[in-house]
Amino acid sequence: MWSHSKDLLEIEPLELRFPFETKKQISCSMQLTNRTDDYIGFKTTSPKKYCVRPNSGIVPPRSTSDVIVTMQAQKEAPPDMQCKDKFLVQSVVVAEGTLVKDITGDMFTKESANVVDEVKLKVVYIPPPKPPSPVHEESEEGSSPRPSLSDGINLNYQETTRESDESLLFSAVKTHIDQKDYTSETSALISKLTEERNSAIQQNNKLREELDLTRREANKQNGGFSFVVVVAIALLGMLLGYIMKR
Repeated sequence: MWSHSKDLLEIEPLELRFPFETKKQISCSMQLTNRTDDYIGFKTTSPKKYCVRPNSGIVPPRSTSDVIVTMQAQKEAPPDMQCKDKFLVQSVVVAEGTLVKDITGDMFTKESANVVDEVKLKVVYIPPPKPPSPVHEESEEGSSPRPSLSDGINLNYQETTRESDESLLFSAVKTHIDQKDYTSETSALISKLTEERNSAIQQNNKLREELDLTRREANKQNGGFSFVVVVAIALLGMLLGYIMKR
């Protein structure tokens, strides 16, 4: 006796969806749910390229069984990713105590006296996701350009003291020149910068010493600073600032 009421087992999903990829085995699962108070035996029929585990079994009352369907690796994709494959799931009521090995194909034939449910499942191939397109690294609109060597020198000049800035400027120019062809002109330029730098440092140190000496002498006076001392300190300060700005 045949039945199409589909009351024995609920099958989910009714479409087996495979993310298709060539030369790769792909699996999906389905759930067989028995909402009755009987033991339900089932059997699956599928094309040869599919492997079903288990392909037959028994679902106890008020329980669910999982079935794994694996598609063997395919050499090429079908035209337009269309698939006409179908699965057939048949189920019958079996006696309590029936073993899985007792589930045979004869239980699902027309000649048997069993009430057989049949459910056909469609197979759908899902195209694999497309790889992301390469994104060229471009500077964002409105972003600041990458700082050059001169920008770096200017930045350091503003953020450091005047005294240390002369050393930074000299080192940056020397590094920049080292990256080019080392000629007699570049050698002369380095020598000139070296002499000017050393001279400025010596003058700076000498003025500091004279300024400290003047301050110490002024402190020895009881009446405070005289007009001459104030003028001398002011002149020394202005000269020191001029040298440090060079």
